[in-house]
Parts: sequence; C-alpha cells; structure tokens
Amino acid sequence: MMISTKGRYGLRLILDIAKESQGKPVPIKEISRRQDISDKYLEQIIMQFTKAGLVKSVRGAQGGYILTKPASEITAGEVLRAA
Repeated sequence: MMISTKGRYGLRLILDIAKESQGKPVPIKEISRRQDISDKYLEQIIMQFTKAGLVKSVRGAQGGYILTKPASEITAGEVLRAA
C-alpha cells in the first residue's frame, strides 16, 4: 500500500505530539524543527486533524496542539483518513 507524503507526515506529527506533549501543548514550530518538515505544511495537516477531532489547539504564549484522546486509542487508519 502506498502512503502519501501528507499521510506519512501526519503520522510523524501525531507521534511527535504524543511523545512530547506530556499534558502540555506542543508548538508547531518545535514539531517542525524536530521532524525537519516545513511548518507551513504541518499547519495544513494539523488543520485537517483539528477538523477530524484528533487534536485541539491551545492558544497563547504557552500554546500549541494536544491530542484529544490518549495516543493508544488513535489508529494509523484514523490519521491517514484525516490526512
């Protein structure tokens, strides 16, 4: 099965948030730096994930994105369909 670039980056994005969040929002700039993916491209993907209910945005100086449910409950299929 072929997975699109957006799908691969989406999986990396969700994994990064799950690994790094520890209850705190993760800024898109940090994810971009760690994953070496354009922050503009990640913003496009994260908007789709927000609409799908996988992540939610936290605004403010300490803002970023957090998962809406535990990482163990999010499947790769959900992420790929959302992307």
